[in-house]
Amino acid sequence: MKASHIRKLIKPIDIAYSEMFSGRVYRVGEGAVSVRNHSGEAEQTVIGVHGFLENHCYFTQTYDAPTTELILLTCSNYHIPVNGVTPETSDWEVPIKHLEGTIEYDASILNQALANLPSTRNIRVHGHSRGGAVILEATKQRPELYEGVEVVLEASALPQGKVHPLVTALLEPVSHGMWPWVIRLVNSAPSSAYGQTFFGKMNPRKKQLLSKLFCATRDHLTIVRNIENLLEWMARTDTSVYQNVRHGTFLIPELDRILDRQAMLASAQQSPTTVRIIETQARSHFVTLDSKEWLPGFESLPAVAHG
Repeated sequence: MKASHIRKLIKPIDIAYSEMFSGRVYRVGEGAVSVRNHSGEAEQTVIGVHGFLENHCYFTQTYDAPTTELILLTCSNYHIPVNGVTPETSDWEVPIKHLEGTIEYDASILNQALANLPSTRNIRVHGHSRGGAVILEATKQRPELYEGVEVVLEASALPQGKVHPLVTALLEPVSHGMWPWVIRLVNSAPSSAYGQTFFGKMNPRKKQLLSKLFCATRDHLTIVRNIENLLEWMARTDTSVYQNVRHGTFLIPELDRILDRQAMLASAQQSPTTVRIIETQARSHFVTLDSKEWLPGFESLPAVAHG
């Protein structure tokens, strides 16, 4: 990548979205892990891994039960979307050798969180879109951590997957140097101009979370690196990675204009029979923001099932 492009791309992007958060936030490398306070005794732990240009608030209303311990990842070089909490360092953090902004780097953050933070034995790791790829990569890095863990892959980027042709058509003409300009243009356009096409029918929560997408990262370079690394990861990762998922569910939307639905489905069908494929009636890439009805209940958690 040209130095002049990199200069343009490392210009900081200001944080534009955050919510009140009650809990602790740990910095891990260039990312973070937030542990939400819960009012009841924790019966299960959910670790949420957000998608490209999203933030951890994607999961906060989906998992709002007082008995759920919610642990939320902030991927590398993304803004931490919390108010009122000062991030702290942890004594369990270990240095990450991968390049920041990549699926491999964020998988290492996830594995550090999973190895050190859950206080229950009933663990679900839920990833949306790029977050699903981060989980699969994490299972490859440390398969032993996932033996008793339930995995939910929601409209996930998958091995041998592809982006939707509409997205390909948009990305192809964009050179590195054009990104800051493209992002300014997108941010100044009313989201109604493109929202319906890519996001499906809007509801208040979707409007709230999806209106500031291009301000999720700390710089433009992360956006470019996320995209390039994701396309490359899908192309080179083999479906044999599914062997590391012992218990899980794919949530595949009926209509997806971000990822290619047929490629996702074909990939998911290569997984072991213990992993369910739920073809939802969600009419967009944002399955659980459209409706929580397709999300499996916690009775499916492996440790519970084993008595």
